[in-house]
Amino acid sequence: MTEERRRVVTWDDPHQTAQAGRERSGLDAVNAMKDGTIPRAPFALLIGLDIMEVEAGRVLMTLVPGEHLLNPLGTVHGGMLATALDSAMGCAVQSTLPTGRGYTTLELKVNYIRAGRTTTGLLMIEGRVLHSGRQSAVAEGTIKDSSGRLYASASTTCLVFDLPAPTLSRTTPAAP
Repeated sequence: MTEERRRVVTWDDPHQTAQAGRERSGLDAVNAMKDGTIPRAPFALLIGLDIMEVEAGRVLMTLVPGEHLLNPLGTVHGGMLATALDSAMGCAVQSTLPTGRGYTTLELKVNYIRAGRTTTGLLMIEGRVLHSGRQSAVAEGTIKDSSGRLYASASTTCLVFDLPAPTLSRTTPAAP
């Protein structure tokens, strides 16, 4: 019999996080998530994605591959790497937007170079904006280990839009 493994995650109300983000420029919002003034998105807590550096048009995140991210072959699931890249590139795009503007991913292309493992250690996910316009943005991203070895690269196109006015309704939190 193998030892039971468990991961417990708690998070703040994501609607309050979204509202706090609406009231700031994109750069201020991403920096506030980095320093904890605005709570991070629940999925980032779930997978262990941390924001380390933020500047206009560039974001660096980190992720330590744990067992909770493995696929049936024992390597980090490609979808987790794609999620990390989408997040870093998206936050980089957000960091270029003024208050009241948002984005969503329209297209994501990922090239996998090598498999991540629990023995890989800290992964650094960098997102960089190539273009940020009124209606669209384009960014690129990479995942590297601490020795600079490339694990994946990606590109994205994002739709840029005016954020909708906040609503008073919200969903009920999921049961534990």
